[in-house]
Amino acid sequence: MKACIFALICCIALPLAAQTPPPSTAVTVNLNNRMGPMDIRRFSVGQGGFSSEPLFAEDITQIRALRPSVIRLFVQDYYDLLPAPRKYHFSTLDTSVDLILKTGATPLLCLVFKPKVLFPRIDQNLTEPSSWKAWDKLVYNLVRHYKKRNGGGWYWEVGNEFDLQDGGGTPYHMTPDQYTRFYAHTVAAIRRADPQARVGGPALANYKETIIPALLTFCNKNKVPLDFLSWHGYHSNPQWFRKSIDDIHDQLKKYPSLHPETVIDEWNMDLGQWNIDPRFQPAFIAETTFQMVQGGLDLACYYQIRDYPFADDQVAKFYPEADVQGEEIFWDRRPVYLGLFDYEDHVRPSYFVFRMLERLTGERVRVESNSQTVHGLATIDKSLGVATIMLWNYSDKATTVDLEMDNMPTRGHAWRYLLDATGPSNDDIARLQPQPVQKLQQGNGHLSFPLKPWGITLVSLEEKREFALWH
Repeated sequence: MKACIFALICCIALPLAAQTPPPSTAVTVNLNNRMGPMDIRRFSVGQGGFSSEPLFAEDITQIRALRPSVIRLFVQDYYDLLPAPRKYHFSTLDTSVDLILKTGATPLLCLVFKPKVLFPRIDQNLTEPSSWKAWDKLVYNLVRHYKKRNGGGWYWEVGNEFDLQDGGGTPYHMTPDQYTRFYAHTVAAIRRADPQARVGGPALANYKETIIPALLTFCNKNKVPLDFLSWHGYHSNPQWFRKSIDDIHDQLKKYPSLHPETVIDEWNMDLGQWNIDPRFQPAFIAETTFQMVQGGLDLACYYQIRDYPFADDQVAKFYPEADVQGEEIFWDRRPVYLGLFDYEDHVRPSYFVFRMLERLTGERVRVESNSQTVHGLATIDKSLGVATIMLWNYSDKATTVDLEMDNMPTRGHAWRYLLDATGPSNDDIARLQPQPVQKLQQGNGHLSFPLKPWGITLVSLEEKREFALWH
């Protein structure tokens, strides 16, 4: 479940696009200018917590098509992991975990549960179990269960937004000292059960809060494992995400003995935006992913796979009444645009941006643009004999793109697709509309085409099969 929605709604929406693109935008892709492997799979997805039901069971095929590296899932109290002292119940959680595995992704399990056996009252400020021994044993048995059942080596995240003052952390609110103590107990139990497990946190709502520097100092001083450092972001300016990445990297420079992966495992546009151009969110996803790639982020989980009705009857068993009411108002009575699939499980245009990104396989190729709002990512996949160029116009003004493609090694064809975010059909060919195919000669090529406000296009340079593969 997304903790303390109202705290996030208060975030100020920053300008959507800082500059206007020129009437004509020059973009150059030199296919000899390689930048190393492009592991686009690490820019992945996650699912929030609304109930114990398998929330995206009907979407396995579509999610598998995105080839996600990881999928994040809340491990909440509605899974009833400890129904009685020394009695463990994992079968309900197994169903949701199996969905992740069926997509081909590695689970990133976020631990935010407070069993009544160990936390006898509903209180976000009750942050320590009645018995650390029983807590450690519960965590150990949970991780060992999946280690024996599925092989282990997964991501285990300690906590979610523990920095929030109200409705904190689903449902914890912790000081830095409380968090580091809780973290140390929990990761020790995880690592005893699975030495290959990747452990981390703190999944902060505000990465500038003091828990992150406290955690870094604590782990550095006490040699406590920290495999990944995580935080969240809900802002409509992709530059905010880039700044957060840069700021975290600057903090990590102070701790050369620590080498955690940097992870934004909940992100989307500002939650306070209710009336938006339907073309904006897909372009926002493309531009934010670009900033994550440029900033050197290791892993991301877009929030979220599917919007889902809020199960207030389940959540009320462990969450403060006022916060349950707030969550119900947000999820069930206001427009929600977060999921790749909506409440009725219809696919949204944002899904097709990830379908475009998924095609960026192989080696990354440099893309140069004379515009501050027209950006792109490009790759060459030698195994397929395909070069792929994804371009977008992160602006509310139209432009014409003049695309120069240098050093193409073979003759072939340029297949271009244009994302239609406003049409009535969710058919993939209707959303990713094929444009006229252009023949290309070996050497240099040129394409010119318009990009509407928030427009996104994908160019696939496919060789003639009788010629050698891209080298």
